[in-house]
Amino acid sequence: MLDMCKSLYSRDDQGVVLLKAMFILGILAIVTVLIAGVGLYLVFGSGIKGDLKEMLGLDHDNKVAVVYIEGKMIADKSNDPTDDGAAFSSEVVRAIRKATADDSIKAIVLRVNSPGGTPVAAEEIIAQINRTKAKKPVIVSMGDSATSAAYYVSASADKIFANPDTFTGSIGVIWVFKNKTRYYNEEGINFYIAKSGNYKDVGADWRGLSENEKSYIQSIINESYERFVTAVATGRNLPENQIRAIADGRVMTGTSAKSMGLVDEIGGLYDAIEYAAKLGGIKGEPVIVHMNEPGSKGT
Repeated sequence: MLDMCKSLYSRDDQGVVLLKAMFILGILAIVTVLIAGVGLYLVFGSGIKGDLKEMLGLDHDNKVAVVYIEGKMIADKSNDPTDDGAAFSSEVVRAIRKATADDSIKAIVLRVNSPGGTPVAAEEIIAQINRTKAKKPVIVSMGDSATSAAYYVSASADKIFANPDTFTGSIGVIWVFKNKTRYYNEEGINFYIAKSGNYKDVGADWRGLSENEKSYIQSIINESYERFVTAVATGRNLPENQIRAIADGRVMTGTSAKSMGLVDEIGGLYDAIEYAAKLGGIKGEPVIVHMNEPGSKGT
């Protein structure tokens, strides 16, 4: 009986010793990893890859955020299938706001690859860019295209980078109306229109525009155009008459745009990131944080 108790006690004691040993080994393993991480940082410094820096907690204040603006710019999501692949300003603004609020992010690069879009979408993004610029630099990197409303947005940044053959410019406003009167007549389709005012069906494709309606539409275009030109002149710090001279809808290459003062530097995305890092006071290689991805317009 006594011998059996001793045997049980001996086995329990061995289990406790084993657990203690495993605990100590675990602590030693953690300490070893930390020492190795600090050693890597001391030896390689900013050369450590971003993911490893993040894992080791060494990337506290050297981040540059990239926000993508890709596709036709519209304000909000809808069920319209033609909106597929659009850049929604509500989501772009959300991504910029998130990067602005993160104190570890010292600068933001907007990667713009868009043929343009609605004035409202541009205005919402511009408003957020101006708010963000009061806290940290905002740089634009143009991709294949940054025309019309996409240039409208770009002009508000602290600096614009474009590739030599980026299509940009196209400063102007357009509104297209279809007149299918002949088609409807040939098909024998008739309409009865009940409306509360003369302008309520302006733009309907079952009739053309009257001269008064054309003048009314043109006044709206002119109003939007004036805001566009003023915003570009202000953003680029150029005289309005200099902008008006080229604000006739023309598309130009990045190289031509630079010669006209619409672009600051010729370079790609990583040139823009490098410049943004310097402007944000980052020493060494920055950690790049993608706030969204091409094809995914926000977070």
